Amino acid sequence: MKLYWGDLHNHCGITYGFGGLENALAAAVEQLDFCAIIGHAMWPDMPERTEELEFLVDFHLKGFAKLRDNWEHVRNTVKMWNVPHHFVTFQGYEIHSSEFGDHHVLSTSDDLPLIHAASPAELVAELAPLPVIAVPHHVGYTPGYRGANWGAFSDQISPAVEVFSKHGCSMSESSAYPYWHTMGPRDSRNTIISAIRKGLRFGFLGSTDHHAGYPGSYGDGRVAVLATEKTREAIWEALLARRTYAITGDKIACSFTVNGAIFGSEVTVTGRRVLALNVRGCDFIERVSVYKNGELWKMADGLHSAQQRMPESHEKGKYKVRVEMGWGDNTSGFLWQGRARIDDGQIVSVETCFRGQNVLAPTPEMQDNPDINNLGNKLLEYSNHTAEWTCMTFKNVSTRHPQTAALIFELEGDPNSRITIEVNGQIFAYSLSELLEGSRSAHLQPYNSEALLFHRAVPEHAYCFQSEWHDDEKERDCDAYHVEIKQVNEQYAWISPVFVHS
Repeated sequence: MKLYWGDLHNHCGITYGFGGLENALAAAVEQLDFCAIIGHAMWPDMPERTEELEFLVDFHLKGFAKLRDNWEHVRNTVKMWNVPHHFVTFQGYEIHSSEFGDHHVLSTSDDLPLIHAASPAELVAELAPLPVIAVPHHVGYTPGYRGANWGAFSDQISPAVEVFSKHGCSMSESSAYPYWHTMGPRDSRNTIISAIRKGLRFGFLGSTDHHAGYPGSYGDGRVAVLATEKTREAIWEALLARRTYAITGDKIACSFTVNGAIFGSEVTVTGRRVLALNVRGCDFIERVSVYKNGELWKMADGLHSAQQRMPESHEKGKYKVRVEMGWGDNTSGFLWQGRARIDDGQIVSVETCFRGQNVLAPTPEMQDNPDINNLGNKLLEYSNHTAEWTCMTFKNVSTRHPQTAALIFELEGDPNSRITIEVNGQIFAYSLSELLEGSRSAHLQPYNSEALLFHRAVPEHAYCFQSEWHDDEKERDCDAYHVEIKQVNEQYAWISPVFVHS
C-alpha cells in the first residue's frame, strides 16, 4: 500500500465561503492526491435570530440556500474532477449542531442528495443505502456549543474524527495550536484524549476547514491515507479501516504497527506487544511521543540523537533544504517566479508548501471574490538538477500567522554540493556545508521587502526516525496506542491508534 495526501474538509463560495469551486479544485491538484469540497447545508438547532445574532443567522441561512440552489452544479463539477489514479474527489456537505457538534458527511456516490435532517446520525440514516460517513470536526469546543458529544458518538457512522484544522488542535487541552476562533476555547471534556480514555475507537484526520477555496493550504491541516491505489474506492476503504493520520502541513511519512498490525487496526494479542515506528519527515524530528489509552507511555528525543552526528565534509548522502519566500508589506499579493539548480548533486524530490489567503469565517465587510485564491501556485517542472515554480505570497497577517510559501528540496550529494535559487531575476547560492551551519536569508529590495530564506539543511538521519518498544502489560480489554511526531519547525503528525484486544 502507499500513502496518499488529502484534505476532506475545505469550503469555498458554494455556500458562505469565498472563492470559485473550479479554482479550489485546481489548487488541490497541485499538492494533494484527493479532496472534498464541503458546502454548509444546515443547522437544525441554530439559535433564534436576535438583533445581536442577526449577521450570524442571516449568513448561515443565505449560505444554506445558495448550496441548495446550486447543488446539481456542485455535484457535477466534483464528479468531473474525479479522475482515478490521477486525482480523487468525494461528494459531501456539512451539518452544524449545537447538541451533537459539527459534522461533514462524505460519500463516494455522485448521486448524493442534499437533504435536511435533525442530527448527523439521522442524516446518515436518511442517506442509506448510499455509502456515507459523518466526520466530527473541531470537536474540542464546549459541550452543547458545537463541540463533540462523545455520549452520542458512534464509530459505525464516524470511523474517523478530524483532530486538526485551522480551528486548532483538539488532541488535548495542552496540545500545540490552541483554539482562538470566536467560537471559543478548548474544553478538556471534548478532546481526543478524553474520548480515547472513554474507550471510543476512531481514526485521526487532519483537514483545513479553510473558507476560501484552497484545499491543503499549508499548515492548516491535511490527512494521510494508506491505500492500495489512488481511486475513490481504495481511499474510501482506507477511511473505513482507519488507516489514516493527521498532519499539520509537512508530508511526514509514517508507519506504525503493533505486532505487525498497521495504525487503525484492531488486533488480538495474548503475549508481548511489539510496537514499531518508522518516520520520514521534512525537518529535524524533535520528539516522538507514544500514548497508551490516552496517557503518555514512551517518549524519544529525536533532536538529541540527530545532533550527535553531523556529516563529514566528504560524506555523501541525502539532505532536505526548505526554501521559503514571502514577508514584505504587500497585501495584494506578490508573484514569485523561481528556478532552482543543484551542482555536484541531484534533486531527489520536491515538496510544495503553498498556502491560500487566510479565511476561516465570513465577516460583515467581506465580499466574495471568485478568484481570491486563484494564485498561480504551481510546481511547473523538476528534474534531477533543476526545478521551476511560480507562487503568490502576501504580507503576514500577524507575527503568528504567516502567508509565506516554500518548497522542500530533497537533495543527494555531499556538503560541497551547491543549491542556486534564481527568483524574479535575482540569484542566491549556498553550499550544503554553509546551510548545515545554519539558515541564510536575503531580501529583494533595500527595506520592508519580500525576502527569501534558505532554512538549515537537514541530513537524512535527522529527518528520519525508527524505533521499537515492547509492552507486556494489559491495562484494558482493549488498549489503544497512538503516536505524536513533532518536528522542530512546529509541524506535527498524529497517527491513528492501534487497538489491541487481550
